[in-house]
Amino acid sequence: MSSALVTALSDLEESAVLDEVTRRLAAGDSSTAILEDCREGMVLVGQRYETGEYFISDLMMAGNIFKQATELLGSGAAGEASEPVGVVVMGTVKGDVHNIGKDLVVSLLRAANFSVTDLGIDVPPDRFVETVKETGAAVVGLSGLLTTSFDPMRDTVAAFAAAGLRDKVKVMIGGGPVTEQVCAYAGADGWSTNAQSAVSMANAWTREEEVR
Repeated sequence: MSSALVTALSDLEESAVLDEVTRRLAAGDSSTAILEDCREGMVLVGQRYETGEYFISDLMMAGNIFKQATELLGSGAAGEASEPVGVVVMGTVKGDVHNIGKDLVVSLLRAANFSVTDLGIDVPPDRFVETVKETGAAVVGLSGLLTTSFDPMRDTVAAFAAAGLRDKVKVMIGGGPVTEQVCAYAGADGWSTNAQSAVSMANAWTREEEVR
């Protein structure tokens, strides 16, 4: 790991990251190479979170730094970027307007080179279904911070079944009150209250899909 950018991002040094991205762009470095270093830094952030060195607030800070870096890279990185490892649809379910946890998962998924469609908050089941049809996503993330979000999660999973898509998508649910029992109630494939483990789950499911 020789890149100053990888080190700066993994150490959560916002100014150093943005300065290094700007310097490398001015020097003519490939946007793709810069983006890959940012992603490598985010992987290290995730590892430090898993070992207990970093906390949720650190993940949020890293996600914000990564977002600023990709904005500096602009459309150049998008045009040169390698094929995404997978396609994900994310949203906070109908009746819930909380988005901090969802936004963090979206940032980490994008840093892990997933193509993510973020539907925002208060998303009805039919919109999840239509977006999966449009994007071909194999993974769907349903977020909710309220206990009243459990029924909308269940309704969304049922909507995938009604549309004939249930065997084509893996559904994860997440949020503070989510438990294994809630996962079973909703009919989802997995659950998490941890943004990094949500990314790990999406990676595992994508690898399973590739093996088929």
